[in-house]
Amino acid sequence: MLQNIRDNSQGWIAKTIIGVIVVLLALTGFDAIFNATSNRQNAADVNGEKITINELSQAVDMQRRQLLQQLGKDFDASQLNDNLLREAALKGLIERRLLLQGAKDADFAFSQAALDQLILQTPEFQVDGKFSADRFDQVIRQMGYGRLQFRRMLEEEMLISQLRAGLAGSGFVTDEEAQAFARLEKQTRDFAMLTIKADAASAQVGDDEIKAYYDEHASEFMSPEQVVLEYVELKKDAFFDQVEAKDADLQELYKKEIANLAEQRRAAHILVEVNDQMNDDQAKAKISEIKKRLDAGEDFATLAKEFSDDSGSATEGGDLGYAGPGVYDPAFEEALYALQKDQVSEPVRSEFGWHLIKLLDVQAPEVPSFDSLKDKLEREVKAQLVEQRFVEATKGLEDAAFEASDLAQPAQELGLEVKTTAPFGREGGEGIAANRQVLQAAFSPEVLEEAANSAAIELDPDTVVVVRAKEHKQPEQLPLDQVAGTVREHLLQQHASEAAKQKGEALLADLREGKTSANEAGQEWKVTEAATRSQEGVDPQVLQTLFRMPKPESGDKPSFASVTLRNGDYVLIRLNGVSEPEGTLSDEEKAMYRRFLASRSGQQDFAAYRRQLEAKADIERF
Repeated sequence: MLQNIRDNSQGWIAKTIIGVIVVLLALTGFDAIFNATSNRQNAADVNGEKITINELSQAVDMQRRQLLQQLGKDFDASQLNDNLLREAALKGLIERRLLLQGAKDADFAFSQAALDQLILQTPEFQVDGKFSADRFDQVIRQMGYGRLQFRRMLEEEMLISQLRAGLAGSGFVTDEEAQAFARLEKQTRDFAMLTIKADAASAQVGDDEIKAYYDEHASEFMSPEQVVLEYVELKKDAFFDQVEAKDADLQELYKKEIANLAEQRRAAHILVEVNDQMNDDQAKAKISEIKKRLDAGEDFATLAKEFSDDSGSATEGGDLGYAGPGVYDPAFEEALYALQKDQVSEPVRSEFGWHLIKLLDVQAPEVPSFDSLKDKLEREVKAQLVEQRFVEATKGLEDAAFEASDLAQPAQELGLEVKTTAPFGREGGEGIAANRQVLQAAFSPEVLEEAANSAAIELDPDTVVVVRAKEHKQPEQLPLDQVAGTVREHLLQQHASEAAKQKGEALLADLREGKTSANEAGQEWKVTEAATRSQEGVDPQVLQTLFRMPKPESGDKPSFASVTLRNGDYVLIRLNGVSEPEGTLSDEEKAMYRRFLASRSGQQDFAAYRRQLEAKADIERF
């Protein structure tokens, strides 16, 4: 075969193929081919800045974790649609990138020193009121971040917050606008309503009408499509009795556990920033002068309050609290760990500027004994071994199911039982049939039409199943006698609603012409005075209609309107009068309304700004 290829490559076949390639290149261009290759690792391009697949995957994972936390532990994670999550996450990343570009163009900035303070003072990173590097690492690890990634993300968040606050805070409202809004918001209305009930008991429906409706809406009266599944279930718990934690593994894990313990150092500092107003030489000279004053016996905390450019710690006398290795700038950390308690460093240059650092205190880590941790270590080692066995068994189950024509052979190889579900439709059922991934697999062409075994499906982190269609029940037309009762109830309600509306519209027409009154028609009005926009005891549909009605021309000429409620009742509304608050707002009320309206205006401005950024942006999704 290889020789045939070599021979043909010299002949007309090769020339034809080369000719086609040349034509394709001429039509599509090298750029298209190059871009398709170069953008393989990217999800989108926003004004020339790439959003990578890795960034998108991380955003999707974070969004999934947040949703699961909000929805609770009993929520079935398989119901989350990955495509919708991906689309929402990508939209969020694009919007975030646009806002960061907007913040950069507007010269917003957030210093690294302020970022340090924000991290050190965040309650979620503290233990007993003090910053804990271990706690910090644990929390950001759960969020899917490393230290540098988290700092970058936090800095971006602060920049976006500054931009949002700058725009939202620029909204303003005049006293006249606040007064007008308050007048509308506090407005009350005197009205009466008359309800004409949709009485199904007074309606009549014949068999011929039921049959005609059934024939016209035949597609609505079908039995649901259903499937019966066979499945085998693999559980992680089954492997716990099959593994043993060796003493050597426990000792190794114990060493790792105590190796992660680190002393906590409480530092204070005085920072002189290097910025547009002060160059490096000037900052160094200033910090050196401060050092001389310290050496002369002046108080560190007092000088920090007076001279430090780190506003977050200056008010605390430069106190940064306790922190472990890896939190501060490398040069800062190196100087800090070279100090003895109460000792002050020489001037230290970091990326933020020049520091004087004082070591206030040292907390040595408490090292637990092996025996005190043995049970915990044993659980962790066994969990690792079980996880490994579970992954291997899952792969074995998937391979066996792929090769087999039924589930009996895979079940026999792994010592599992073939189980059967009750019939269920596309809306799901009980047990595994309530799982979204199982539903997708059950009604997939591979399982339903090709009679193949499914891939391994993760019901939860500890359980996987493989399913197979045992029986497929196609939708069938339900007989008339089975659905006649449902059709009759629907038609009775429909006729009752139509009769109520017909009666109400005739009465409304007479009322508007002044020909009759509700009392003459044998009806009774329900009167409500001074109703507000959130009046209790009044149907929201009625309130919505009421506050859209025009003001009556005069006290003896009310205005009328009507609305059909969701239950079919027809309601006539008579608006007798409109009252607005008297006098002017107090200063306190005026301030409250101005804050509310200004906040709403600012939010609208920020939303408009985002839309403008997107409209002007060059965005490409890959």
